[in-house]
Amino acid sequence: MSETMAVRCPECGREHQYAAPAYPCACGTPVAPPLNRRAAPVCVTHRTWDEDWVTVRCGSCGRADQWPHPELGCSCGTVLRVPVTAAAQPSGAGGGDPAEPPVEAPAASRATFQPVTIRTARDAVTAVALYLRWLGYKDIRRADQRQPHGIGLAARGVLVQVHPLVQPAAPRDVECLWLTAMAESCDCVCFTLAGYTDDARDRADGLGVALFVLDLTGTPQPVNAAAVELVATGAGT
Repeated sequence: MSETMAVRCPECGREHQYAAPAYPCACGTPVAPPLNRRAAPVCVTHRTWDEDWVTVRCGSCGRADQWPHPELGCSCGTVLRVPVTAAAQPSGAGGGDPAEPPVEAPAASRATFQPVTIRTARDAVTAVALYLRWLGYKDIRRADQRQPHGIGLAARGVLVQVHPLVQPAAPRDVECLWLTAMAESCDCVCFTLAGYTDDARDRADGLGVALFVLDLTGTPQPVNAAAVELVATGAGT
């Protein structure tokens, strides 16, 4: 069970009892960021990728992964970033991440995916990042190249578009993602909340782009053969 601590809003003075959400490690153990009781919460006024994610180490297997930084919405409208204690760097670690075990490719070896409820565009990005990690991808980050619509993520060997808009993704969205991925010599995957037009699905099938639809529980559903194959095989080694 996640630890609970009192968090006081610096804007209105209200006090909240807060418990950090737990996420499943690759070994299946629920992992929650350790809360820092000595530090004060910070009001979120703008967002960056580095501040929105925090490194947390699993107490069972020792694996260190990045998870969404705990946040609390106060009733006054202020969003608070709850302080946490960062994971210690493994001894002898230099560049890279030598403490991480190899990625497990077979689908049967993965624990059941635990989704996060989607209420905002940021929730959709968080859900996709967690799903990519569940599939076995590493080094998940914001993509360097912007897409015409949606939010770009990247990991080792893959470029991802998260399309949190209310309109179905169009063929141009699929084509732009595929062209950018081809330039970087990597695979590409698209996630949307509103689905795809028939032309977009046909174009994706012709280009081999994996398509997923996100429901509001945060669970991605494959909608073409490339996506079904990705779920079955995972990210590979």
